[in-house]
Amino acid sequence: MGKQKPCKALVRRVRVTKNGKVVAKPCGSVHRRAVKSPKRRRQLRRVHVLDNNAAKIIKKMLVL
Repeated sequence: MGKQKPCKALVRRVRVTKNGKVVAKPCGSVHRRAVKSPKRRRQLRRVHVLDNNAAKIIKKMLVL
């Protein structure tokens, strides 16, 4: 049986911190920026920590 490979799309989109938290940029931060309010654009700039359920699934797909 061969090695398990990580999901390359997820490798580019998420990052795992030293403490094991999974962080990612929120969706909707690139397209149609002029329509969004300045407050919403500021909030979309920063990365968000994903919840535990999503983190478990993502770590399994990243083969960690």
